[in-house]
Amino acid sequence: MSESTGYIDFSYDGETFQTWYKTIGDLKSGVRPLVVLHGGPGMSHDYMLPHTELFSSKGIPVVFYDQIGIGKSTHLRDKPKEFWTVDLFVQELDNVLNNLGIAANFDFLGHSWGGMLAAEYAINRQPRGLQHLVLSSSLASVALWEASSNRLLDGEPEEMRETIRRHEREGTTDAQEYKGSLEVFASKYMCRVDPWPTELLASFAAQEEDPTVYATM
Repeated sequence: MSESTGYIDFSYDGETFQTWYKTIGDLKSGVRPLVVLHGGPGMSHDYMLPHTELFSSKGIPVVFYDQIGIGKSTHLRDKPKEFWTVDLFVQELDNVLNNLGIAANFDFLGHSWGGMLAAEYAINRQPRGLQHLVLSSSLASVALWEASSNRLLDGEPEEMRETIRRHEREGTTDAQEYKGSLEVFASKYMCRVDPWPTELLASFAAQEEDPTVYATM
């Protein structure tokens, strides 16, 4: 399997950062590549790695990258909340496509927040090179997503429900009690594989090691 990794310089707001990427397959083979956009915001690419199978079984080159602030890309723990905007990630994505030489012909697969980013990019940039847009477990309205999540939480046992809401209300979401309750909730509604895949655990570990992007956005 042809695989390569590297860093792309990304200039934004007068500074230069580095975006880490991994490509599976030959981007110059003539086969249109799939660019995978991970969720979070603030989870690493790791949990999306099973999509490598698309190259193994179909010969489709796959591009993974860690968005700024997480994983192997530049971490920016001291940036103010105003720095973390959707436009930041749109410009970073534009930079990735151009530097990898695939801006003229590519597909998107965006999961969760990655789907929001892909849709934002498609709508605002209207890129001629985008041929297919796949949105996986994504959302078009944060308000509707919050309402739906609250309905799911309303159906859970009172103790767990109140634990989650109390810690979110008091801003103590780093408490083990909160994390334990949220893990039970996530095991029911986010990932039902038991035990959780190692790739997913790696992404959560990256988020916990540096929660800047997730906590801010």
